[in-house]
Amino acid sequence: MSVKQRPNGVWRARYRDQNGKEHSKHEKTKKAAQKWLDEQTAAMVTGQWADPTAGRVTWDEWVSRWLTMQVWVPGTTTAAKTAVESVPWRMRAIRDVKHGDVQTWVTRESERGLAASTIRTRLNYVQMAFRAAVDNQVIARNPAVRVKTPRQRKREAKMRTLTADQVAIALESAGEFRLFVAVCVFAGLRLGEAAGLQVGDIDFERGVIAVRRQVQGTSIPSTRVVPPKAGSEREVFVPAELIDMLRGVREWTPDTFVFRSVMGHLYNRNSAGEEWRKIRAAVGFDDEVTLHTFRHTFASNLIASGCDVVTVQRALGHSQPSITLNVYSHLWPSAEDKTRTATATFMGEVLATADSERTPS
Repeated sequence: MSVKQRPNGVWRARYRDQNGKEHSKHEKTKKAAQKWLDEQTAAMVTGQWADPTAGRVTWDEWVSRWLTMQVWVPGTTTAAKTAVESVPWRMRAIRDVKHGDVQTWVTRESERGLAASTIRTRLNYVQMAFRAAVDNQVIARNPAVRVKTPRQRKREAKMRTLTADQVAIALESAGEFRLFVAVCVFAGLRLGEAAGLQVGDIDFERGVIAVRRQVQGTSIPSTRVVPPKAGSEREVFVPAELIDMLRGVREWTPDTFVFRSVMGHLYNRNSAGEEWRKIRAAVGFDDEVTLHTFRHTFASNLIASGCDVVTVQRALGHSQPSITLNVYSHLWPSAEDKTRTATATFMGEVLATADSERTPS
């Protein structure tokens, strides 16, 4: 490291990074040159140093490289790609993106009507890409930290569940799609899990459906069969009535898919969603009632029947009980409800005993 004056009067500060590569900068004064050198030295010591030349790559160039580092399933990669391609600074050098740019992007996404949950998801991927750039010494700081996002509605306000009458109406109007809907609402399967169900996954004697795969994709060319989400492999114990509905497929070969479209294709997110949208319009449900609403309905009925967190977690295929609680905690009785019920039961016993003692023989 050195600070020396050049023949032309300017001061040149020089240092070598951890890899031995030399970096330099020219300043008009010795003080300015020394200040820059001190900043670079401190950044290397604290682990905040970034290669000044690395940050010249554009955002698109960096995220293209970053995406190849991931070991995600195709669905996650697609979601991440959608997020990082939605920003307005794609052609700018990544080192030139500031905190205000990220905040403005989030604000604009909200103003154009994007859901708060979608904005949060997209921001999460953008933050991950910036964080990886810091870790790889492409930039010194992550400009996406402390970015404010739109306020989300409380889960209990936005989560939809259906009544028994509403489920009955949906099933009556579902036609050939009736069994698909039934598997979603009475076994709690996700859309992709239902689409991936094979005959061999159904134990007709024990009344069990095994979740062993899922179908991903939004079109016929992109459709693929993959393992379930991490931790989602499970056995769901289902009622005899659902098994009776499935008995028609019992004689098929074990590796036959239970559900296919009229054209013989596996259902994907768009094709299954389109079938449901037809049913939804026919029965008059609003747009917030999706196929995933049946999964919420399945969970809410388990909770209403007194099932504990771990039981619900296993039935839904959540990797951890905390995920189940994060989504459905508002459906469980509160501590106040439990206290009131427990005390009411005890009080009833006490008063009944007191009344019997006062009754003359």
